[in-house]
Amino acid sequence: MREIHKKISSEYFEKIRSGEKTFEYRVNDFVCKPGDILVLEEYEYDLGQTTIEGRRPTGRSIRKRVGYVGYTTEFDWLERPDVKANLDKYGAQIISLLDE
Repeated sequence: MREIHKKISSEYFEKIRSGEKTFEYRVNDFVCKPGDILVLEEYEYDLGQTTIEGRRPTGRSIRKRVGYVGYTTEFDWLERPDVKANLDKYGAQIISLLDE
């Protein structure tokens, strides 16, 4: 079991915290397996999510145990230029989130 830290915007952080969102869709540029702990660290984006300028941590985080992990290169919804190259290179993963 590993502990993996990733940034997440306030919008999605709140949905996961409330239990409304029970999965995570990420660029597949890291190893993630069932049983790992995903630590999602909330970030605010003053200038929007397409840039790292104005990005700052809020100090809040949430821990979720990874359930099923699915891999694909079939999704094309994420066309943001800051992650497009990584998405093309690695594909994406959808991570089921379970209580720790």
